[in-house]
Amino acid sequence: MRTLVDIPIDDIEWLDRRAAAQGKSRTAIVREAVATYRAEIGRDWIARGAGYWKDRTDIGDPIAYQRAMRTDRSID
Repeated sequence: MRTLVDIPIDDIEWLDRRAAAQGKSRTAIVREAVATYRAEIGRDWIARGAGYWKDRTDIGDPIAYQRAMRTDRSID
């Protein structure tokens, strides 16, 4: 599908340089950018889940747990 988009000249010039460096068309670069953006948007579940268990008191201290798990590791 074709579409018309207004993009500032600085961005067009950047797209053209990027496309030339990669041996691709400007259109291919824009398609890749849209696909990457869509994939990144799908990661907002991480932000929604961050801190989900922060107020729980039944699971103990996470730092103490990590230290206990790492007691067998040596830095030297």
